[in-house]
Amino acid sequence: MIKKRGTAIDTAKNAVDKVPAPSPNPMTNLIIADVALRAGAALLRHGVEKGIVGSKLGSKKAARVIKGRTMMQSLVGTAIARIATRSVPGAIIVGGGMLAKTLYDRRHRAKSEAAGAVAVEEQIERGKKA
Repeated sequence: MIKKRGTAIDTAKNAVDKVPAPSPNPMTNLIIADVALRAGAALLRHGVEKGIVGSKLGSKKAARVIKGRTMMQSLVGTAIARIATRSVPGAIIVGGGMLAKTLYDRRHRAKSEAAGAVAVEEQIERGKKA
């Protein structure tokens, strides 16, 4: 007998509703969910950063570059990400800025590569000390 697609979805939703929450207190469950989501997001972010930076520098150097970030670099990155994720105009502005910077760097490739190499080496040195 072939079931309709809607009944399978309904069955899955009903099964999810029957799974008990970790705690009987809803606020505790909210805190648990928040911690789990933030930890997962941090792990994903770290993996993406290491993958993008590591594609050019290698895994060990990428880890040092990420570790060598200053507090200001972290704060600026967080602020830009929040602007981009809070509204559509913010996403357009941030995305447009990143596109403009990428096109500028491609246009001035030699100068951009030299400046980037110096900045990466400085950040690697900070990462070794940290």
